[in-house]
Amino acid sequence: MQLRDKVSLVFGASSGIGAAVALRFAREGAHVVAAGLPGPVPGEEAGALGVEARPCDVTVEEQVRAVVREALERHGRIDVLINSAGIIISDEACSIDDRVWAEHCDVNLTGTMRTMRAVLPHMLERGGGAIVNIASVAAFNGGAASASYAASKAGVVALTRSAAQACGARGVRVNALCPGWVDTPMSAREMDELACELGISVDEARERTIARISLARMARPEEMAAACLFLASDESSFVTGAALVADGGSRVPAAARAV
Repeated sequence: MQLRDKVSLVFGASSGIGAAVALRFAREGAHVVAAGLPGPVPGEEAGALGVEARPCDVTVEEQVRAVVREALERHGRIDVLINSAGIIISDEACSIDDRVWAEHCDVNLTGTMRTMRAVLPHMLERGGGAIVNIASVAAFNGGAASASYAASKAGVVALTRSAAQACGARGVRVNALCPGWVDTPMSAREMDELACELGISVDEARERTIARISLARMARPEEMAAACLFLASDESSFVTGAALVADGGSRVPAAARAV
């Protein structure tokens, strides 16, 4: 078990990658606190593994602080922090809506900052810890219809690298995972939106998307959880400030939509 007795705090754990991370980490022996909206990590296995589910909106400072405080009071430490909370709303640079831009920044980027800001002082005081921020391949290959999303995720990569530089000498590693298309509720909504925009079926939209992936499929959330496990465990003990791209070899045309 790679995370035996490690206390792991996972934000954005109600579905998708975050839920898969919470379950995988619990299977690896971690004490998992899974925070997210609208509620608990789905499935009976989470309860059987002792995953502690907590509601939390990462845009609300008081809620973030409360989850961190409760985890510290209950377990005495936080060894691993995973930031998986995120949203995506399609938009283009020439017509960005201020509200949409602000929502992306508040959840994807500032939400990541809030959780790191709440946890890092404790990790630095203890002299150790690992943080994994879920960014996106869109941070590097922003599609035409993902202006606000791509910008927010590029910010996550930059924040990750800055924190890694600041905290490495004190034993805290900070890395980013940059997924491509992953078969999650978020990507399902993207397929619905793309199908509506192009006047095609959802299956056709999915086929068009998969055609741009070298491995000819979307990833499973569990595959992203495995990548997070590597970055959070001692297997990556000399890795910090990295942006690990796990996109199946995506080929993104200049005018294409992106994750």
